[in-house]
Amino acid sequence: YTRGTVTAFSPFDARADAEALRKAMKGIGTDEETVLKILTSRNNAQRQEIASAFKTLFGRDLVDDLKSELTGKFETLMVSLMRPAYIFDAHALKHAIKGAGTNEKVLTEILASRTPAEVRNIKQVYLKEYEANLEDKITGETSGYFQRLLVVLLQGNRDPDGRVDEGLVEQDAQVLFRAGELKWGTDEETFITILGTRSVSHLRRVFDKYMTISGFQIEETIDRETSGDLEKLLLAVVKCIRSVPAYFAETLYYSMKGAGTDDDTLIRVMVSRSEIDLLDIRQEFRKNFAKSLYQMIQKDTSGDYRKALLLLCGGDDE
Repeated sequence: YTRGTVTAFSPFDARADAEALRKAMKGIGTDEETVLKILTSRNNAQRQEIASAFKTLFGRDLVDDLKSELTGKFETLMVSLMRPAYIFDAHALKHAIKGAGTNEKVLTEILASRTPAEVRNIKQVYLKEYEANLEDKITGETSGYFQRLLVVLLQGNRDPDGRVDEGLVEQDAQVLFRAGELKWGTDEETFITILGTRSVSHLRRVFDKYMTISGFQIEETIDRETSGDLEKLLLAVVKCIRSVPAYFAETLYYSMKGAGTDDDTLIRVMVSRSEIDLLDIRQEFRKNFAKSLYQMIQKDTSGDYRKALLLLCGGDDE
């Protein structure tokens, strides 16, 4: 069951698609329209089959051809669509922690939003593909409480959802209140442990109870009591506990709002959620931002890049 906008295309013919792509990129000039129409309307598994048929028929690498024929953001988007789904997150994390400076935004977005099973899978893939330990890489590039919360999330050991014990809900809410609003200085460790390990259904109740006890949303307290990368990560965790689609709707909104577009984030979210919950993200977007995701992409992007993003978006929610 999926709430994605991209599903398996039927009837699917990998060889016919490979031939159409070769024709679109052969000779002088490229027929971008054909490329984007095929790649946005096939799911990731089918794109891998097309790449394999492309190699079989022409002895050429489809991704290399896309890289040499396309440019800019459009190229980045098409190449991202071709990345095997299982490696997508591992690849994004690898690039977020390589070279000078770490991209904390990527670490935050992925580790706050993925399920424990997904996180454990990312670690295995990372080890296999890059022969390196993801946790070691991340701890080498981060520090302080931000690092500690990342390490907690990397364990992928959040309590599974079960029956919620109201007594424990009350207790956690009180402990958080004492660790934040009632304390001179903040006990960050308490926030990290509770927000990083308790089950989703338990935490949703804790947030309600916290509001009752303190008169504040937990987000307001985090905003006041913490700062920098830790604050952003704690807020992302809280938002994902409340609703992953709402978190991504907000992420997409802020990638396009104001001057300039954060295209890396826009591409990463559109591609990585296109087969999972982009329909739910669209719904939350419409509800929270008084315009549709489709309309915002239309206003904020241009050319083939825009066409491809709109096809991935899959429709306008008037």
